[in-house]
Amino acid sequence: MTHTSAHIVLVEDHAILREGLRALIELESDLKVVGEASTGAEGVRVVQSASPTLVITDLAMPGGSGLRTIDELRAACPNLRVLVLTAYCTDEYIGAALNAGADGYVLKDASRAELLQAIRSVIAGQKYFSEPVSARLVSGYLRRNDPASDPCPRITEREREVLTRIALGESNKRVAVGLRLSVKTVEKHRANLMRKLELHNTAAVTLYAVRNGLLPAEDTELSFAGRTT
Repeated sequence: MTHTSAHIVLVEDHAILREGLRALIELESDLKVVGEASTGAEGVRVVQSASPTLVITDLAMPGGSGLRTIDELRAACPNLRVLVLTAYCTDEYIGAALNAGADGYVLKDASRAELLQAIRSVIAGQKYFSEPVSARLVSGYLRRNDPASDPCPRITEREREVLTRIALGESNKRVAVGLRLSVKTVEKHRANLMRKLELHNTAAVTLYAVRNGLLPAEDTELSFAGRTT
């Protein structure tokens, strides 16, 4: 009887981590690494040629967004399973990864046993989240379903206005014109709200605005179209 291994591609820009992952995975008789890549674009090419069962990918890589990479990987191989392995554990990164189509989300401080459990769960068609990630997902769900909760309790009304306009894709200059402020003032508000809400890029701002009901429904699809940073 022939034993078939699940084929895995690693997309990670740190070579030493890729080598460690490969060594860990290949100790398992049912798992086999069939390709590696250090950038998202390279990962898409490897997936196209290797047709793996699973891709393990980081979210923060040079040369492009890991979130965009997930979309491109799925387009290259529609039945592909995607496991995110990252150091980021914020609501914005988790939500954006799930919206992009990730099947699992594991933190880089996970144990060997947890990583293997995550790999096998995702290959089997299940979802898998590290415990801190699950806790954030539950907490976010409860907050969104609490009618008394203010979606942006820590930011000022002006910062909220700036956040909504950024989420709709407006440049700092356009926001400044719309709110009758200087570009410098808009930049200051933008930096303050991103710091307070732990948002690291425009995609995270958009996701935050969508999840917290700050965008009109008809604008939601538009704000996500083509958003890669």
